[in-house]
Amino acid sequence: MDSPVTKATDAELANSIRALAMDAVEAAKSGHPGMPMGMAEIAVALWRRHLRHNPANPAWPNRDRFVVSNGHGSMLLYSLLHLTGYGLPIEELRRFRQLGSKTPGHPEYGYAPGVETTTGPLGQGFANAVGMALAERLLAARFNRPGFDLVEHHTYVFMGDGCMMEGISHEAAAFAGTLGLGKLVAFYDDNGISIDSDKGQIASWYTDDVPKRFGAYGWQVIPNVDGHDVEAVDKAIRKAKKEGKRGSGRPTLICCKTVIAKGAPKKANTGAAHGAALGAEEVAATRAAIGWPYPPFEIPEAVRAGWDAREAGKKAEKKWARLVSSYQKQFPDDAAEFQRRISGKLPQDFDSRVSALIEEINAKGETIPTRKASQNVLEVLIPLLPELVGGSADLTGSNLTMVKASKPVSPDSVSGNHLFYGVREFGMCAMMNGITLHGGLIPYGGTFLVFSDYARNAVRMAALMKIRVVYVFTHDSIGLGEDGPTHQPIEHAASLRLIPNLELWRPADTVETAAAWAAALRRKDGPTALLLSRQNVAFSKHETPSNIEKGGYILSDAPEARAVVIATGSEVPVALEAQKLLAGQGVPVRVVSMPSTSLFDRQAADYRNSVLPRELPKVAVEAGVTDYWRKYVGLEGAVVGIDRFGESGPAGDLFKHFGFTAENVAEAVRSLFG
Repeated sequence: MDSPVTKATDAELANSIRALAMDAVEAAKSGHPGMPMGMAEIAVALWRRHLRHNPANPAWPNRDRFVVSNGHGSMLLYSLLHLTGYGLPIEELRRFRQLGSKTPGHPEYGYAPGVETTTGPLGQGFANAVGMALAERLLAARFNRPGFDLVEHHTYVFMGDGCMMEGISHEAAAFAGTLGLGKLVAFYDDNGISIDSDKGQIASWYTDDVPKRFGAYGWQVIPNVDGHDVEAVDKAIRKAKKEGKRGSGRPTLICCKTVIAKGAPKKANTGAAHGAALGAEEVAATRAAIGWPYPPFEIPEAVRAGWDAREAGKKAEKKWARLVSSYQKQFPDDAAEFQRRISGKLPQDFDSRVSALIEEINAKGETIPTRKASQNVLEVLIPLLPELVGGSADLTGSNLTMVKASKPVSPDSVSGNHLFYGVREFGMCAMMNGITLHGGLIPYGGTFLVFSDYARNAVRMAALMKIRVVYVFTHDSIGLGEDGPTHQPIEHAASLRLIPNLELWRPADTVETAAAWAAALRRKDGPTALLLSRQNVAFSKHETPSNIEKGGYILSDAPEARAVVIATGSEVPVALEAQKLLAGQGVPVRVVSMPSTSLFDRQAADYRNSVLPRELPKVAVEAGVTDYWRKYVGLEGAVVGIDRFGESGPAGDLFKHFGFTAENVAEAVRSLFG
């Protein structure tokens, strides 16, 4: 008869995390063992006693979300996923940080099941968590009914000193406090360690009073919690959850005093434990110190049983499924809408509605700013797509992200669809990533293109994660005029085009703007940036609007064309005027509008060559830096652009001053013929 398995203690559960973390880092000879070893007891309290999740279905819509914002401590997350029963076998932990593994150096969305977001750039995971908590609140307001809490879960996030130092933590925390996101719970790993401090003393450069800081944001702060006392952490979590039940309660920060690399005799509480393997000798000493006699990557049966969350997760989701079934009977339309949104599918009539809209816009032929054209499109899209959640970084009236169907979200109204993010470009874009990752909503947010610099790393992270987010970047050139060079983008379009998997559109008129929005919303595998003008842009009649979907197309051709002029955005009308001027001089040219270079580049070679024949010389026209366009025009071609900062003055004067005129473009074409 088999002997009963002894129940594992909390200390053994915590030590299993320490062992896996130091073993994986040691095997890779690379990594960050200190954070997982220091936050192990916090993880035990949260994952064993509170976190509601189902390892068999990592995409369960009503699961609690868990984010490791201090993503260098990825082995904490990988250990938890493996131990609780996710599809992450021990072999993947052995392959930590190896090419092709599911356990990269920092958590990456889409690799290991159960990883909610890609983290590593400090502070962004925290902002993602704010976005997730916001999404939960918005969806709950839309779909929950008395007795039917269809959407009801918490968002938990681990963060360290580095996250706190990054400015984005201020942006996101202040926003969360203002909106009263009571189901958001953050754990601050207060270990006094920073890379530049060999002994962990960071008082020379970091003296923030974090509890007072978050208290000022409107958070509930639970200070001085012993991060190595499971019972103390458990008590703090229960207090945080109680606050969340108040509806519009405060988010909670649990300040946990910890020792980095706890258990390591020589390297605990030192900067050396942050980002390097402990070394074989210290690993052996740690095993002895914590009473862990097992070989590397071996977990005793009692510990595995203590961590296994599969049965509890199955029961939790099954209970929710019964709720959904009852909900479907009483609210069939809402249930169907919820399922559609969670699946990420657009409405069945989306394509036909958009096609009709584009036909209507083409027939109307308005000459307006493309930012206004964008707003006009949103007037139709937002009623059609109630999952759209817009916003702006304190530039709503300039970005034109708000329409008649928009309803502001505020502390007193959680059922809206438009967010006033304040002057928080970085925070806005990182929170939008979290909204998308949560599921059920499609966020778009606006600011001036020049301020995309503030938000760039969050944009990059969206591209890396291959998630659907839409950026409305207006005032896209020197055409914004009098605000001058501090606000006039020069290098920004080219720079953003260099981010892999970011689709950038710079539409030339109302029809291209509508097509750009449609493409952005259809795209589920990456973000889209819309670059829109402040000033009016002349309308161009489109014989075949579907050509726009190829990213670059022949807008106006000429028999026996001798050259090709490529243009984007507000410079397309300039190119068309130059075409007329050259035609009068006996020089026929083709005009190609290229609103999305990356989309054009993905077309078949035959199509690309039909639009830009190799034998024809080419001129590119864009109010931005010139180097990017050399891949289309070659060294022998010409680019009418701007490689210096702008000036303050009326837009019309600036375009003439910098050579964006039909005469100058025509001269550039003539120069190709010697």
